[in-house]
Amino acid sequence: MAEPTAPLLDPLLERYLRELRIEGGLATNTLESYRRDLLRLQRYLLPHRLSIGDSVPPHTIRSFLATLKHEALAASSIARLLSAMRGWYRFLVREHFVETSPLRDMTAAHRPVRLPKTLTHQEITALLELPARGRAEDQRDRVMLELLYAAGLRVSELVGLSLSQIDVNLGCVRVVGKGAKERVVPIGQTAVKMLVDYVEHVRPVLLKGRSSRVLFISRRGRGLTRQAFWKLLLQRARRAGISKSISPHMLRHSFATHLLEGGADLRVVQSLLGHADIATTQIYTHVEGSRLRHVHRRYFPRQRGRRRPGVETSTKRK
Repeated sequence: MAEPTAPLLDPLLERYLRELRIEGGLATNTLESYRRDLLRLQRYLLPHRLSIGDSVPPHTIRSFLATLKHEALAASSIARLLSAMRGWYRFLVREHFVETSPLRDMTAAHRPVRLPKTLTHQEITALLELPARGRAEDQRDRVMLELLYAAGLRVSELVGLSLSQIDVNLGCVRVVGKGAKERVVPIGQTAVKMLVDYVEHVRPVLLKGRSSRVLFISRRGRGLTRQAFWKLLLQRARRAGISKSISPHMLRHSFATHLLEGGADLRVVQSLLGHADIATTQIYTHVEGSRLRHVHRRYFPRQRGRRRPGVETSTKRK
């Protein structure tokens, strides 16, 4: 007997996601992740003769979570799925479709803190100063990498930039981040000069007389996808002699880490990254540990072997 097939998504669930998009202002990528997560739950409930909008017993939810662990789903993916489910059942309770959430008494699993992977200053220099090969695309790619690092952008923010978001006179970029929140980030003179050259000489070559509001475009006159940028980044990293696994987000991590290493205030870094909660930014404070230990060793008066004012540390033979 053939297994019943689920519709793409329950209409009530579509309404919920629409509400998150319009009222909650969630980013498209976040919404798509929630859609996939809740579709996974919907498919699991179907053989149990349950709809995703029904009152689901807590033991069914526990069984669902157990299957995820057996599938070796990453802890971060399970945590995100739990977040999507909690939001969904809060919505059902608020709209009086169910009386209580089946996750009400479930405590969130502890997520191990993963330190951000970064590039060294030498690797950043090698990547950004890789000579262009003369093709318009290669010159465009160099500018994109410079801007990604200079402003600590997410790759979706980078490929979504329009001409109107760049102010070369003020030397800054207006970024539309997660939840449609805007922030203004300075980009430095190097990035400004490269952007001016790109807009005046490289972009027209790619456009071939066409018009586009998108800042970084392909020869077809269209904006680049996140996947296309990831591919070009890997190619340039190999050319720069970087052997470690690299991703666009590593440049954002490196931006934040290098700022803190240089003595930047955590609140400033939070603002530049566009984090709503400073707890998100605090993941980068692991770099502070080595810097503070160095300062402590250098300046704390009771460090072993350190000479203190007014104290003779050596004896002279008479």
